[in-house]
Amino acid sequence: MKHSWAYFLVGIIVLGSCKEQVLPKPNAMLRLDYPAAEYKLLDADCAYSFEQNLTSAVKENKDCSLVLDYPSMKGSVYITYKPVQDNLKTLLTDAQKLSYEHVVKADNIVEQPFINTEDKVYGMFYEVSGNAASQSQFYVTDSTKHFVTGSLYFYAKPNYDSILPAAVYLQKDIRRIMETLRWKN
Repeated sequence: MKHSWAYFLVGIIVLGSCKEQVLPKPNAMLRLDYPAAEYKLLDADCAYSFEQNLTSAVKENKDCSLVLDYPSMKGSVYITYKPVQDNLKTLLTDAQKLSYEHVVKADNIVEQPFINTEDKVYGMFYEVSGNAASQSQFYVTDSTKHFVTGSLYFYAKPNYDSILPAAVYLQKDIRRIMETLRWKN
């Protein structure tokens, strides 16, 4: 009789503890939707113009350097202008060196040449993957008078997986800048 109460009690505990089986949630990717890019001509009082994404806010400096700020993505594209005055080799070396300073933290840096012979715009786009400070760098020049560099930076500590959707969106904007950049006479 003593044992039958023990079996009964164990049976109640076992049946009472049976609940729906807990399963882990499947892996999922964060979905971030950004607005479709719309562009307008940014015609600042500088030696160049290009099409700018309407989601960006422009901050102009006196030396024709610009900051395209994307507050919704917490990132900015910094654009610097330098006149070419027998210093093209130095400007090219500095731009390339700046891109490869990120190699310490980067997993990979892909170089993509850009050539627009019709409008005399030549350059290089650097796509940086990994936890580097800048996810993209570029430079363009006409090889005789003008030189423009640009860098993409986010406001937060780099975490490649988290910023990847915004980085891809802004890399498309940078390519658009390069494709639509025109020199003024």
